[in-house]
Formats: sequence, structure tokens, C-alpha cells
Amino acid sequence: MASLSKNWITEKHIDFEYKKYVLLAYLNEVSNHFEENKLYPSLSELIEHYRQVAAIRDNKNNISGSFPKRINAMDMEKFRITYERIIEDDELMEEIVNIVNFSITQFEHHLREGKKIYDFIEEQLHIYPVGVMPLYPNEGYMLLNEITGETKVYEYQITLFEQPDEIYRGIATKYISSYQRSFSTTVESIKNELIRSNRSLPNPATYAIESELSIPHEETFLPVAKRMLVKFIAQNQQ
Repeated sequence: MASLSKNWITEKHIDFEYKKYVLLAYLNEVSNHFEENKLYPSLSELIEHYRQVAAIRDNKNNISGSFPKRINAMDMEKFRITYERIIEDDELMEEIVNIVNFSITQFEHHLREGKKIYDFIEEQLHIYPVGVMPLYPNEGYMLLNEITGETKVYEYQITLFEQPDEIYRGIATKYISSYQRSFSTTVESIKNELIRSNRSLPNPATYAIESELSIPHEETFLPVAKRMLVKFIAQNQQ
């Protein structure tokens, strides 16, 4: 998938029609992925781009620092280079403001569409603990039960990042193996096998997440499941 540069507004030609073309081409590809229920990385990229243009809108003083410049003079003794702006602020500011206002509307529309898909898929996923749970649930195994009958196993670890007014949680996962579920191969038997193969986790926290939909694994099931697991564990720790 083609990506949109973080500096797309100030790169190359700062022209409203040109930037409109660049943005709409990118968003058209995002829409195509959403139609295939492929949420990531498109959704996270959209959020980041939206935050950037919103920051520019809210603090126009930041824009001038991104204006294209050329070298005006060099003082080799003082190791100093001075620049001059290629385009006057007023002319460029008006063009950038038009680009920002247009892009914000477009990003908001596609973010709403992405969130609708995310919320719908999340409603079709069901999470539950497997077996006896340990006192420390921030590391263990995540079992993703596909509608096809396959179970993909991931080892996970949740890390806490403390800020003065809030605690953030991040999750890292590592793929372990896959199983085909059957009468004898259940999430409980998979957990028992994982315990036998990894003695460093004698009673690992283990959660199964089941999907009622046929959805792309890497682009949707896995990232949504990771966020669901973090939220589920956080809620049960309160």
C-alpha cells in the first residue's frame, strides 16, 4: 500500500490542487482497503495524519518553520548559514490553510468510516480466559480462533508507561505456532501443550479471542485483538 509522507503538505509543490490530488489518491487506496476490512496500517496512519494537520490548524505559527527556504549567505568562520524564504508568508500561508482545511474534512470522514468498521469487527470478537489465571496477567499467551477452525498462538507482554496524570499500556506479541481445532485439540489442550513446551511460564495467563467473521488476519484480526486484550486486562485489574 502506498503511504502518505508525514511532510506531504510542505513537500514538492505547495499548491492546493496538487495536494488535493495527492491526498485523494491516497485516501482512495485507504477506502479500498477498508472495503476489504483491512484496517491496519491505514487506520493508525490516518489518526497520525489527522493529528498533524489539526496541530497545524490550531497553531499556525508552526507553519512558517516548514516553509521552503534557500541559502542566502554562509559565514564559514562562525559556522553560520542564513536562509531566505522562497515564497512570501502571506501567499504560502493562504495556500497551506486551504490545504489543511480540506484535508481535515477528508481525514475526519475516513476516520469515521474506519471507526465504524473497527467497532463492528470488535463486536464480533469474543474474549475469555483459558483455565486458571495467575495473579500477574501482563504476560502469557493469546489464542486467536479463526472462523476456519485454525488457532494462531502468540506470546504477549504488556508494558506500563506511567505519566503524571495517566498510565499507558503497550503490548508486544510474538507468533508461536498454529493449531487446527478439533474434538481433541481445544484451547485448554493448547494451553497445556504450551506449558509443557515452555517451563519458564508454569501457569501463564492465557486468553482466547474468537472471531465470528472471516477477516484479514494481519491487517485486522491481530491488531484489533491486541487492543481488545489490553483493554480486557486493564478493566479486570481495576
